[in-house]
Amino acid sequence: MELLVLLNALATRLLFVLHSLVGVWRVTAVKKEPWYWLLALLNLLLCLETALTLKFKRGRGYKWFSPAIFLYLISIVPSLWLLEMHHETQYCNSPQEEMSQNTSRREDLNETLMSSQVINGDIIETAKVFVNNLSTVCEKVWTLGLHQTFLLMLIIGRWLLPIGGGITRDQLSQLLLMFVGTAADILEFTSETLEEQNVRNNPALVYAILAIWTWSMLQFPLDLAVQHVMCPSSVTARGFPSLFFCQYSADLWNIGISVFIQDGPFLVVRLLLMIYFKVINQMLVFFAVKNFLVVVLQLYRLLVLALGVRASLQNRSGGQKGEDNGSGQPAGSGLGPRNWGMGSKEDSAIPLQASPGTSEDCVPTL
Repeated sequence: MELLVLLNALATRLLFVLHSLVGVWRVTAVKKEPWYWLLALLNLLLCLETALTLKFKRGRGYKWFSPAIFLYLISIVPSLWLLEMHHETQYCNSPQEEMSQNTSRREDLNETLMSSQVINGDIIETAKVFVNNLSTVCEKVWTLGLHQTFLLMLIIGRWLLPIGGGITRDQLSQLLLMFVGTAADILEFTSETLEEQNVRNNPALVYAILAIWTWSMLQFPLDLAVQHVMCPSSVTARGFPSLFFCQYSADLWNIGISVFIQDGPFLVVRLLLMIYFKVINQMLVFFAVKNFLVVVLQLYRLLVLALGVRASLQNRSGGQKGEDNGSGQPAGSGLGPRNWGMGSKEDSAIPLQASPGTSEDCVPTL
């Protein structure tokens, strides 16, 4: 079992490093500058984290936070920024020209593969030809493919990474389902906004969109939205804030991530595009309405949770007051619930009088 955990930890981090190197390779191919390979040094942080995790945690993850996912973001996000800011990324040939070029490339690749296998048998030469053919693909297609594989790597990598002591497999499945929906929204946000020509012609706006996109990526290393904290009984006595934050910590993290990291910033950017920059299309309006509804529903859920906690505190305080009123009467008053229908000690000391028609022998005396 321990060997499988170590293998999963190493294999997942190796996939992260390889994908990051592909991103750096695309940057060097686009920029035509070899010094961009220095971006590959960012993977040294992930290698250091791998060594520390294997030594101190035996390959298992940490509670509430995944350093491997965070360092993977650090290694790949700069490459995606450079690719998106490159002036040729937004231009591609027409579909007919692209189709004819792809057909000719496939034919050349097949001929090269056959000649390499039959004549030379050189695998390295075949790999070079394959890479050269890949490098001729439109930069816009390459960048979109890196965005897509990046989000898939986040989901698959989080699935393969060994879980730590702070999260169960049921919580991990919930987290992965959340990541799938989140990744789809993020991909739609970048592909929809950055494809607009008016956006591409404004570098400041592109920087703002990429900054919001980077900010939304920070939710992937967090596991707080699915982890529930056991509240001690003493929290109830501290009042509403302590009980509220303790009882619904996971829900509050989920609401906060949606409002402040994803749907809220996405709504602001889309409204800015439509109102200020006059960029209006059907999909932009639809997703703006969707973000607005999500934010409103999350705030409504926050209000429902707060009212539920306040009502439970009022019920508990009302029950305690009822108990105090029932047992808080002065001793000997005879008005307490346990003394109803009973006399006091003085009354019970008075002898009972014989009623007419009864003999004295039948009258009990005290």
